[in-house]
Amino acid sequence: MVIALKNIVPQFLEKEKMERSAIWQQQLNFTKSEKIQIVAPSGSGKTSLVHFLYGLRNDYDGALLFNDKKIKTFAATQLADMRATKMSVIFQDLRLFKEYSVAQNLEIKRALHPFHTSSRINEMAKRLGVENKLEQLAGTCSYGEQQRIAIIRALQQPFDFIIMDEPFSHLDETNGKKALELIEEEAAQRSAGIILADLHPIPFFEATRTLHL
Repeated sequence: MVIALKNIVPQFLEKEKMERSAIWQQQLNFTKSEKIQIVAPSGSGKTSLVHFLYGLRNDYDGALLFNDKKIKTFAATQLADMRATKMSVIFQDLRLFKEYSVAQNLEIKRALHPFHTSSRINEMAKRLGVENKLEQLAGTCSYGEQQRIAIIRALQQPFDFIIMDEPFSHLDETNGKKALELIEEEAAQRSAGIILADLHPIPFFEATRTLHL
C-alpha cells in the first residue's frame, strides 16, 4: 500500500504556516514498512493531517491517494473497509467508549476484524501495565492508562499503516518506550508502516524519515 500526498493544502490554514512545510504543498509517498515521524508545532494542522489520512475530513485542496485512488472519491463502504483492514489510528482524543469496560473496548475492536486471538489482549495489557484495569470502566481510568488502552485497541486489527497523533503525551519515557516497542513489533508482523505525529521529535523513535509540518 502506498499513501501519496500531492500538493495538499488545508483550506483553513494560513499561508505563512505552509511556506516552510515539508508536507503541505509537497509531493510525497509513504510506503509500507516505513517509520515516518511528523514534527508539527501547535496550530500547523497536525491533527487535521491525521484526519485527512483517515478520511474523516476532506477540506483540503490537492490530492490524497491510497494505491492511486483518491480518498475523496471513496464510497462509505470503501472508507469503512480501508479503516478496518488497511489503516489503524490512535487519535489524540483517544475516542474510547467510556461507558464500557476496558475489556469491552478492546474486544469490540478485535472482534470486528480480528488479527489476534482474544487471549492476546491480556498479554498486551499486562505488558503495558493495565491488566488490572480490564474490568474497569474506560472513563474512570487515568489519561495515561487510556492512552495505553487506545494503543492496545489499535493493534487488534489488520493494517498496512498505523497513524498516531501524540500517542505518548501522557506517558513517562519508560512507559512510552514500552508502548512504542509493542507498536513496532506489531507493525513488523504486518510489514506495516508507522506514521507518528507529535509536537516534538520522540527521542526513542528511530524514524526512517522525519518531516516537519
